[in-house]
Amino acid sequence: MTKIGLEIHCQLTKLESKLFCSCKANYRQYEPNTNVCPICMGLPGTLPRINQKAIEKATTIAMALNCSTPDHIAFFRKNYFYPDLPKNFQITQLNIYGETSIGGSGMIMVGDKKIRITRIQLEEDPGRLIYEGSSSKNQITLVDYNRAGTPLVEIVTEPDFENPKQVRDFLNILSDLLENLDVSDPGLEGAMRADANVSIEGGNKVEIKNIGSFHDLEKAVHFEITRQESLHSRAIPIAQETRHWDDKRKITISSRSKEEELDYRYFLEGDIPWVEISKDLQEKLKAEMPESISSKKERYISKYNIPEQVANVLSSDKFYSDLFDSSHTEKNAKEIANIITTDLMGLVDTTEKRNESKLEPTHLQDLADSIVSGKLTRTNAKNALYEIVKTGKNLSQIISELDLGNVSDENELIKIIDQVISEEPQAVEQAKSNPQTINFLVGKVMQKTKGKADPKLTLELLQKKIS
Repeated sequence: MTKIGLEIHCQLTKLESKLFCSCKANYRQYEPNTNVCPICMGLPGTLPRINQKAIEKATTIAMALNCSTPDHIAFFRKNYFYPDLPKNFQITQLNIYGETSIGGSGMIMVGDKKIRITRIQLEEDPGRLIYEGSSSKNQITLVDYNRAGTPLVEIVTEPDFENPKQVRDFLNILSDLLENLDVSDPGLEGAMRADANVSIEGGNKVEIKNIGSFHDLEKAVHFEITRQESLHSRAIPIAQETRHWDDKRKITISSRSKEEELDYRYFLEGDIPWVEISKDLQEKLKAEMPESISSKKERYISKYNIPEQVANVLSSDKFYSDLFDSSHTEKNAKEIANIITTDLMGLVDTTEKRNESKLEPTHLQDLADSIVSGKLTRTNAKNALYEIVKTGKNLSQIISELDLGNVSDENELIKIIDQVISEEPQAVEQAKSNPQTINFLVGKVMQKTKGKADPKLTLELLQKKIS
């Protein structure tokens, strides 16, 4: 029997400042070791001050994952030495005196599988180690402390996963949930990281670290299961240890023996008093929580008759669901959903492209209305969307500049249709006996008009001509 558990580290990237000081939480925009202060560097005599917003964001995550939320939480010192930990201890949480972490036991469904959450704890992120050098012989290790002290939520699961695919599906669901809550941007480098604990047949647990992506995590878990099964089949003991994922060789390699909690010498952080999370605050946070992904999906399907697959894609991404909700009307909702999922997602498929996009909700409204009214064909609407994303110009200006407007004048269309009929006599005869083949003739008209013919009117005129 295979058991897999996860420890997921999620930065609260939507916060302005670090967990215990006023340095910026967005460390990525700074030169190395410039986003630091005496507090996050752990200099003697400094005192941490808790970030109230971090408490609120972490509590919101706990509620969304159906976790219990205590009235009081406590912080502890986790003592260990590592170059990227400036204080030589990390301020984190631990359930020694009952449930005193930001979130207690909870659960989330992955398909029909129930994944239990052990706890959620709020802690500070360490700094970053940067490795430079072309080979192991001349490689050097640099330390950047800009990240040290960044607010981080660690989500620990029970070993309920049975295979790597469940792990990948869970992380995708969790990533969408965090983005929808507006507490984190999982797409940012290092904003969401995960370690896996793997054991088979009731044997020792092996932790896998240093995994760069969900895709690699799935591969690492698969490799580790195969490695342990091979050892087990030959009656070779499986050591309880920490292994690192070697991305180049696509294998896990032994790093160190696995520490027990006693090895970290936890004790209460004396410089931070117990924090009360009142029932009033919890009720306020619950009331302010955004609509859930499942609720959005159900609304899109029931209210606007959007196909389930489209509604699923649309609701799971906050960027696109926000765009849809701020641009649609009941009349054009299906068309806007179609534009977003069919065309827009291919144009702004990265965070950088989204940030550079000039598209506004009013652009989508105009575009959808033009398709519904027959002013634009879908092909020309796609061309217009590309220009809008790039330039931000209004639709009427783009239609004029690129000459995208539909050919809807009957007399003009009849001339083009007559020309197509004379050029394609065999297709005309086929259309008379098999009406479905008339679409070939419609396509020929669209070619001659460079996609500008009104498709509905073209079909009607063709049917009259060859009937």
